[in-house]
Amino acid sequence: MRVLGIDPGTANCGYGIVQLDGNRLRALVHGTWTTRAGDPPATRLRTIFDGVGALIAEHEPAAVAIEESFVGVDARTALSVGQARGAVLVAAASVDVPCTEYAPARVKQAVCGYGRAEKAQVQRMVQSILRLETRPTPDHASDALAVAICHALAPPLLKAVAG
Repeated sequence: MRVLGIDPGTANCGYGIVQLDGNRLRALVHGTWTTRAGDPPATRLRTIFDGVGALIAEHEPAAVAIEESFVGVDARTALSVGQARGAVLVAAASVDVPCTEYAPARVKQAVCGYGRAEKAQVQRMVQSILRLETRPTPDHASDALAVAICHALAPPLLKAVAG
C-alpha cells in the first residue's frame, strides 16, 4: 500500500510517499512545494494542486493523508493553510483517491508515542522508522512523511472513521 502524506501550507507544502510492504515501511519520495508570497493566491494554490496531481499520477497511492490545520492565533495563516488543504482535497477527489485527515497530535502519537513531540523528535523517528540515512528535510517534508506513516500504520477502523 502506498500513501501520500501532506503537510499543508501555502508558502511551503510538504509531501511524502511511503510504501507499506507487509510490516516494512519505506519512503519513495519526499519534498516541499514552495510558492512566493508575491504570487496571486490562485497561482500558489494551483502549484499545490498540480503537484499533488502529478505525484498521484506517477506513484498511484491508495490514499492521501493530510494533517488537519492547527488553528493558532493568526487567522490569516489559518485561512491560508485551509486553502492549501482545499487544493489537496480537490486534487485527490478529482482522481477518486480517498483522503483522510489526522490531527497533529494523532500523527505525533503514532510516530513518536507522544502527542506533543517536538519537530526534531518527529524527524528522528521518521528517519528511524523509514531507515533513512539522514533526517528528512525540510520540516514540512518530514511532517508529511509522518502523516503518511500515521495512515499506513493506522488500524482499518481508525482509517474509516478519520476519513
